[in-house]
Amino acid sequence: MSLYDDFVQSRRGRVAWCFAITLVATLLIGVYLTIRPPCPRHLSIAAGPRDGAYFQFATQYRELLKQEGIELTVCETAGSLDNLDRLRGDRKEASLAIVQGGANGTEDLASAISLASLYLEPVWIFYRGDDRLGRLEDLAGGRIAIGPTGSGTRALAKQLFAAAGLRDDTSANHGTSFLDLGGTTAAEALEAGRIDAAVFVISPTSPLVKRLLRRPDVRLLDLERVDAYPPNFRYLSAVELVEGVIDLDENLPARNHRLLAANANLVARQDLHPALVAALLKAAKLVHDGGGTFEKPGEYPSPHHLTLPLHPAAKRYFEAGPSLLFRYLPFPLAAWLDQMKFLLLPLFTLMLPLFKTVPPIYRWRIRSKIYRWYRVLREIDTRRQTTAGQADFTTEIATLEALDGELADVSVPLSYMEEFYNLRVHVWFVLGRLREAEDATRGETPLRRAA
Repeated sequence: MSLYDDFVQSRRGRVAWCFAITLVATLLIGVYLTIRPPCPRHLSIAAGPRDGAYFQFATQYRELLKQEGIELTVCETAGSLDNLDRLRGDRKEASLAIVQGGANGTEDLASAISLASLYLEPVWIFYRGDDRLGRLEDLAGGRIAIGPTGSGTRALAKQLFAAAGLRDDTSANHGTSFLDLGGTTAAEALEAGRIDAAVFVISPTSPLVKRLLRRPDVRLLDLERVDAYPPNFRYLSAVELVEGVIDLDENLPARNHRLLAANANLVARQDLHPALVAALLKAAKLVHDGGGTFEKPGEYPSPHHLTLPLHPAAKRYFEAGPSLLFRYLPFPLAAWLDQMKFLLLPLFTLMLPLFKTVPPIYRWRIRSKIYRWYRVLREIDTRRQTTAGQADFTTEIATLEALDGELADVSVPLSYMEEFYNLRVHVWFVLGRLREAEDATRGETPLRRAA
């Protein structure tokens, strides 16, 4: 076997090692991906009525997530309760939902989990009359629109009125009556005098708010005990609607009002892939970070004022921000690396001993390639010494000349040049001794041979 052939086989051996390592890693990755599904690229969000704020915000999320390679389908629903219903149970028609604070009950805890609170939604209670009312009990005996079935407004209104001792009791004389009206329908009924009060949970920028504030026969309830509600309903906050904040030119409202506000929450199914949380919260931050009438810039999205447990990945996001992977890499690559880290760490641990053996093996391969030819040199030189003057060394000379030619074409790392050049010098030395022995056998001297 020539030195060149040995070198080629050594290189093939290294290629085989690399192939074996790659094959093992591929098999381990395949097993891991089989055990844990990859990060999905398609999500759906239950977002309430098409003309509502939830739907508009969900549409903004969709456009931002599209830039990350995630497709978000926005689903129109009846409201917060319908949104939650699409997350839980056997339906699972949505991956995400925007839900009004207070809309869910304890039965939802096993199927949904919070990602963040997004912004404040004031609770507007408008009523007809000239009297200035300050308590929910003052509405007793009236016809009150509390929102349509399936809406978060209805669920929240029932909780607030129940805390004030008001029940839907149309059987009693002058009993309080709760009506399934909401939005524009409730506003028109209030303006026409068909109902006595209406509850809305809508944005301060909604045209309905300005429309009702303009009417002289409709008043906004100013809660006297507004600070007593948040300790009893942790998803509520006390806010102040200052004079003129809705419309400076028309001075709407005409004076300060104390209101309650619920937090709109972004919730998800319990099985939401953790890698998606960072992308979702990034989109939510871009949409809500600027603040609003009641929110300070940078206050939302927030991990506070939640009624469902906070997702562990969301908790890490709020405490430490996005990880380095999601901060600097495109989402598809970051999600893949985030998923692979659980495999790469143990794989690296397993491969570390192998990596430690590579340098000694490499040194052994290089030196064995060199030292193997010393055996040939020793055999040839021993034969020269034992058969001096009695043998023909033409074959040995040809062998060493061929070896010297091959050595001239072999590339050896700089750190092994000493052994390499020692080999070449020794080849030349033995080759010279062979030629001298052959000349002696023929009775020639170097000078005569040169002549």
